[in-house]
Parts: sequence; C-alpha cells; structure tokens
Amino acid sequence: MFNDFKPVDGRPVYIQLKEYLKKMITNGHLLEHQKLPSTRELSTLLSVSRNTVLTAYADLEQEGLIYAIKGKGNFVGRVETSKAPSIQLNWEEKVSEVTLLAEEMDLMKHGVRWNKGMIAFNSIAPDEKLFDVENFKRAFLTRMSIEGDIVLNYGYAKGFKPLIDYLLQYMEIKGVDISNKDILITNGFTEGLDILLSSLAKKSGRILCENPTHHSALKLFRLHGFEIHGIEMEDDGINIPQLEKSLSESNFDFSYLIPSYHNPTGIVTSSEKRMEMMRLMSKYQIPILEDGFNEELRYSGSHLAPFAAFAGNGNNVIYLSSFSKILFPGLRVGWILADKELIYYLESMKRARTIHTSTLDQAVLYQYLHDGHFEKYLKRARTVYKKKYELAVHACEQYLPFKRITGDGGLHLFIELEKHINVRELLKKCYQMGVVFSPGDIFYTNGGGSNTFRLGFSRLKEEEIVRGIKIIGDILKREFGGS
Repeated sequence: MFNDFKPVDGRPVYIQLKEYLKKMITNGHLLEHQKLPSTRELSTLLSVSRNTVLTAYADLEQEGLIYAIKGKGNFVGRVETSKAPSIQLNWEEKVSEVTLLAEEMDLMKHGVRWNKGMIAFNSIAPDEKLFDVENFKRAFLTRMSIEGDIVLNYGYAKGFKPLIDYLLQYMEIKGVDISNKDILITNGFTEGLDILLSSLAKKSGRILCENPTHHSALKLFRLHGFEIHGIEMEDDGINIPQLEKSLSESNFDFSYLIPSYHNPTGIVTSSEKRMEMMRLMSKYQIPILEDGFNEELRYSGSHLAPFAAFAGNGNNVIYLSSFSKILFPGLRVGWILADKELIYYLESMKRARTIHTSTLDQAVLYQYLHDGHFEKYLKRARTVYKKKYELAVHACEQYLPFKRITGDGGLHLFIELEKHINVRELLKKCYQMGVVFSPGDIFYTNGGGSNTFRLGFSRLKEEEIVRGIKIIGDILKREFGGS
C-alpha cells in the first residue's frame, strides 16, 4: 500500500499527498478507524519530508477525514462510501431536440479533423505568435494592484464600467452617434447573439441575412427555431434587387448582416450599398443585427463606416462585436451596442443566464486598451496579415483553377470552383495529402455552395500557405480536370 504515490513536479507535494490519501479514504481503500502510518514511517516510505506528511495529515484532520488520538497516532474517520443501486440511462432519449440539433451541427465533432503536421486552412483565429503577452502581463499586474479585491469578486451583469465607457468612445470614433446608446458586455460574440435571439420577439419567425453567412450564427438561428432567408452576395455586397424583392414579399423579425470582411466571403460591402440597405431596412422597419466582424483588419482602401454609424440617431441597428479575431480569443469578451432601452432589457436577460462576464478579464482588457497597446499591436498584426493575405491571393491566382475568388482583407479568402466540382470530394483527397479547409456548404442558408470553400490563412506560416494552396491546385487539376 502507498507504493503507487507518484508526485509530479510543479505542484506542492503535501497537496498531492493529501489528495492521494483522500481518494484512498473516499474510495474505501482505507477503512474507518484504520490506523495510518506515523508521519516518520510514511515520510520514509514515500521519500518525502516529514513536514510534508505532517501538513497533509493536518489538512485531512481539518476536513474531518482523519482523527488523531494523543499517544496513539492518526486514524481514518467516518466517511460514507456505500453506493446506491446503479442504473444506466439512455441519455440520447433524455436530451431535447434542440440539443440533438446542436450536436448534429457541431463542427468540432463532425467537421474536418485536424491532425498534427497538417496544413490547416480551416481556422480564422488570430496567430498566437503575434500575441502581445508581455504587455498583457503588465496590464494584469497594473489592474490587480489598483483594484484586485474588486475584480476578483462578483461583477455587474451590464459589464465593467471603465470598459463600457472605453467601448462607447471607441464606437464614437467609428462615427456612431452614441447619444442614446449603451453597451452590454458579453462572453464573446456568440453569447451576445444568443441573448438577442432569446430576447427579441419572434413574430414572423423569419430572419434575413446574406447567403452564405457566418456558420455560428446559422447554428444559433436554427437552434432558436428561425426560418432563414438568405440573399446572394455580389462582389461589392448583397444583391440589392433580391433584397428589395424579399422585403416586399415577406415579413422578417430582423436582419443579420456582416458588412465588413464578411464571413465567409471576405467581401466588404460598398458605401453605396450600405446606404441603400439602410434605406430599405428603415422603410420596412426591420432591425439590423450588425456583426462587426474583423472591421479593424483593413489593409487598403478607404474606411467604411458600420451600419451603426449610417443609422445616425436612429435606433434600429444593434451592433455586436468582440476582439476575438484580432486580439485574445481566450478572453471571451464581446459587446452589444444598442439603444439604451433595449440594453436595459438585455441586461436582465444576461443576469438571468450567466450573471456577468468575468470582471477580471474585462478589467485586464480595459487596462491593455487604455494603455494604448492595442493600437501598437494592431499595426503589427495588420502588417503580418496583409503579407499573408497578398501571398494567399497570389498563390491562388498562380495555382488554383478557380471560377471566382473573393476577400478584400481580413483573415480568409473564399473560393468558388466550377459547378461540377464537389468540394467535399476535393477535401477528402486533400486530407490524404495533409491539407484541410472549410467546405463552403456549411455557410449557406439553403444547402448550396457545394463548389465553394473558405481558406483561412491567419495561423499558417508563409511557406505553408503557398505549399498548401499548390497541393489543392494540383489535386484539382489532376482529379477534377481543372486547368
């Protein structure tokens, strides 16, 4: 007995010993009133210091797991270890239809599996090699020294006020009229959209969006039971005649739009189309859920204001965003900018669901932003991503027999092949050669896009981008007759 205790480095040994003995007691391997080895005996047996054993025994006694008798030693206390009769439930029958649908649409389970060493174009997460870790550490230490006792406690459902104030100013710089607007902090973009879908009244049960569009948004729309109506994308944004026809023929509860570096097409909607879309949405009284996806990753061309800025002092635009695709996705801090009255209600929904977003994460992010590190980081990130973007475009033009390629910046390109090519079949063959990407059909509202795919290049090395695209091109030409 006790010879299987193997402490690991980097964790106090007395805690490991305490947990080891606790497990033996709760699992019934050490019985009630059984005498434990003396501290000297156990320290010799386990090759640890006697103080380690003394501390472990003291903690176990404090927890009521052992007791000491003066002059006799330490003994196992009374711990209930009996088990109830065991049964096996069929949990597939117990979970809801919505849960089964979520599992069915889970790309981490059912999508393309990445293996080590593969060239993976299926991610559009930021390159962790760019992360400004040192300045983030400084921001953490600064905030902890200022109000560590506060940021480690419960926070407010609405969010950390200094961060809210910073983001309001941030949006005002983008041209947004914030005079009657407010912000709710969320656990990333996805929670923000989920809260909105749970809070807005479902009257027609229909939503309008671009086709294709953000896969995570499509999942949430389907989980909330919405009928999704997609409008085709042109090189400068949504097809306006189609949009106008749809609005005139059907009622919609809201629209979901990604005007900048659209996911998955990478298209930036032109200023003229933004204005026309705003006019149509206003005419038909349709709220706009604007996804501020990757707005900061502009490599060339003039700045285009978000819909939230086009709205002026109107209140029909709800702006959702986060820094996840640019800065630190692990923080899971996003926000909703909307009319104050709507934020008032969303705050209660947030409180009912998750109480609040981590105050520590919000506070450290605020400090990092406040200290000016984000602007410096963004300059560096733009330089790196622009080079990767231009390299990816050049490689596609050189090696891929595509029908159409879109992507005005950001972290990905969208490729359309000839109609007869099934991208799922292409993906199978590329997988065998160590290259993966995102098939385009997962982004379509109507099951289309079987001849399209998204190429995310943000996390790849430059030589991997070129080599991976060349492999895709070679397979296309060899197996599918591309030229």
